[in-house]
Amino acid sequence: MKKKILIVGSSGFLGVNFINTLSKIPGFTIHAMVHKKKYLNIRNTKIKYIFGDICNYNKLEKNIKISYDFVFNFSGNINHKKNQETYKVHFLGIKNLIKIIKKTKSKSLIQIGSSLEYGDSISPHNESLVCKPISYYGRAKYLATSEIKKKLKNYVILRPYQIYGPQQKLDRLIPMIINSCLKNKSFPCSEGSQLRDFLYVDDFNNLLIKIIKKKKIKTGIYNVGSGKPIKVKKIINLILELTLKGKPLFGKLKMRKDEIQVYYPNIKKVKKYFQWSPKTNVLLGLKKTIRFYAKKR
Repeated sequence: MKKKILIVGSSGFLGVNFINTLSKIPGFTIHAMVHKKKYLNIRNTKIKYIFGDICNYNKLEKNIKISYDFVFNFSGNINHKKNQETYKVHFLGIKNLIKIIKKTKSKSLIQIGSSLEYGDSISPHNESLVCKPISYYGRAKYLATSEIKKKLKNYVILRPYQIYGPQQKLDRLIPMIINSCLKNKSFPCSEGSQLRDFLYVDDFNNLLIKIIKKKKIKTGIYNVGSGKPIKVKKIINLILELTLKGKPLFGKLKMRKDEIQVYYPNIKKVKKYFQWSPKTNVLLGLKKTIRFYAKKR
């Protein structure tokens, strides 16, 4: 029997990439939730799309009727400056989704949390750390985590670090740098001394596939990253070398007040339990990502 999967937040960067990966693998019935008709312009013919809004319980109740083996929650607000919208989507939204999961007797929730839940904890982060989120986004995500732990028995909360790759919006770090370089433009940036963990999106998708194929899943929180932190300046310089264009203005931008200099995970837990490890090194990941944006020009 095919496993039934519901993908919430299916039109965003992670949702679109996961749908593209999952739809190529037999054995799944896939439903994707969208809340605006315009997102059907990027529809996958192998997927059944349903309308809903994670912030509107009545719409969820009306359109989500069956029990799913897995409910993936990719929904979110990437504009971290909109505090009320961030709170609404990430916390009130998860409360609605939990009600639907219970009502339909769906089996497991796969929640995409955030590394920012750890706040200013010392890196490398491990899952047993007491979370001290300092950003509004991090606090909203942590509230969602707390609600899930309180209300559900079967869940996996993934805390990804910097995931990058095709389909990401141009206001994100790596796409923004790539776009500027492809146009051979000057662009402001910080000194680039921040140490970060970057994971290519295909590796993240491979983990998600391993999760849904595993016979029995251990409820819990799992950090997800490459496990190989790298300075932001090196990322910028690699993109310069690969595109042979671009003029970064290092030091032109100051670090944000809530930005932390060193931020990366310990990923031993996710590697051990799901027998997963990243396969795409940063150079190959950047090459693939640059190729995608170059074709879109």
